[in-house]
Amino acid sequence: MEQKEIELLKLLEKNGRMDNDTISKMLDVSSAEVDEMIKKLEKEHAILGYSTLVDWSNVYEYEGVAALIDVKVTPVRGVGFDKIASRIYRFPEVKAVYLMSGAYDLSVSVEGKTMMEVSRFVSDKLSTLDTVLSTTTHFILKKYKHDGIIFDEGDDDDKRIMVTP
Repeated sequence: MEQKEIELLKLLEKNGRMDNDTISKMLDVSSAEVDEMIKKLEKEHAILGYSTLVDWSNVYEYEGVAALIDVKVTPVRGVGFDKIASRIYRFPEVKAVYLMSGAYDLSVSVEGKTMMEVSRFVSDKLSTLDTVLSTTTHFILKKYKHDGIIFDEGDDDDKRIMVTP
């Protein structure tokens, strides 16, 4: 992969809405070359999609729960962890699955409407898979930074009430 393509990927990763004219100026190439690079990178599956990062805590009346689940599994001979990871990421509640080093094998990011919905997913769907040995669920209480974006930046005021004896 060429250096300009890597620079293009870094720019799009930070801002997927950046227009080709701006990118062409930043990379010192023509707008047509940018368009060709993007088409090539999409065809090669280096660019898999474009998304928007939303701070759901600022969306009025949105109630949702996110959790990270550590999963210990028995790998399958010949395919390792890929087969079980594939079964897990096909559930609609699952947003991401990562193979990890350490005490657990997989880290699974899950979203649901309520804590009960997430816990039912773990008990009814995830834990019942034949190669899953154990799970540990961590509910996300607040996001401070995600994909390099800081949430609530500039809100440094301490809103706790001082308590004195």
